[in-house]
Amino acid sequence: MADESCLFCKIVEGHIPATIVRETDTTVAFRDINPQAPTHILVIPKVHHPDAASLAAAEPAIAADVLREAGEIAAEEKLDSYRLVFNTGSGVGQTVFHAHAHLLGGRGMQWPPG
Repeated sequence: MADESCLFCKIVEGHIPATIVRETDTTVAFRDINPQAPTHILVIPKVHHPDAASLAAAEPAIAADVLREAGEIAAEEKLDSYRLVFNTGSGVGQTVFHAHAHLLGGRGMQWPPG
């Protein structure tokens, strides 16, 4: 089910353009318009859930699809190491309240993040 006010739902429906890198029956992956690494791809479920926790609770198979797609895209992008980030809540930087994974790679990253 789509949320008419959601930016990512509009991308899924084709109402807003995005640089799609991969699409399945349950997911869409596209390049972030404000990349934080040489490779920065968002992997989203086609169904609307406000965050990863609610997606996993309601539709665990689709949550698994998001993770699987991220791994396959990382391989296609020839990333030998990468980071997956799921932000939940505005306090940690979530700005679009549609569950999504940030696939980041192509540069070294520090730990802890933040």
